[in-house]
Amino acid sequence: MGFKQSQAILDELKGGDRRSIGRSHRVVAAVRRDPTLFPALMSGLGHADELVRMRAADAAEKLTARNPQRLQPFKRKLLSLAARAEQPELRWHLAQMLPRLELSPNDRTMAVAILRRYLGDRSRIVKTFAMQGLFDLASQDARLLAPVRRVISSLTRTGSPAMKSRGRKLLLQLGPPTLSQHAPVFQPRRPIR
Repeated sequence: MGFKQSQAILDELKGGDRRSIGRSHRVVAAVRRDPTLFPALMSGLGHADELVRMRAADAAEKLTARNPQRLQPFKRKLLSLAARAEQPELRWHLAQMLPRLELSPNDRTMAVAILRRYLGDRSRIVKTFAMQGLFDLASQDARLLAPVRRVISSLTRTGSPAMKSRGRKLLLQLGPPTLSQHAPVFQPRRPIR
């Protein structure tokens, strides 16, 4: 892949306004035809132009929904970018992509912290995708089930209509809480004889 090809991918994502995904569908098709263009697309997540960033994130998210292994070489970059991202459109796509990564326990802890921070975003879309991301991470690590269940339960009661709807679906998928997911059961002491 040459410079012209990689620049052409990013040029396709320029122009218009934030309400449009521009020509990202063409970029998705081009990368499907030529997977060597994927690194150029990923470089767009750090582009100076916010429209290019959000559209590159949209295209990367679509391309990795069925092929999450494409993200693995970019794990460090994605975690770092997610930790410092402020743009809502970038955040909501990163919230969807982080759980697709193969994460070490330390990386998973970092991803959970990032997604929990996203729950404080002004954007309801970011919050909703952060809920989903936390659920997806908890599905991979049983130790996260109880704390994530508590977060989702709380947001299902207090969040936006979209968050409440997503929360109800996620809680149904989690099933009823088990005893081990609650505080320890009180064990009465045996009488002293």
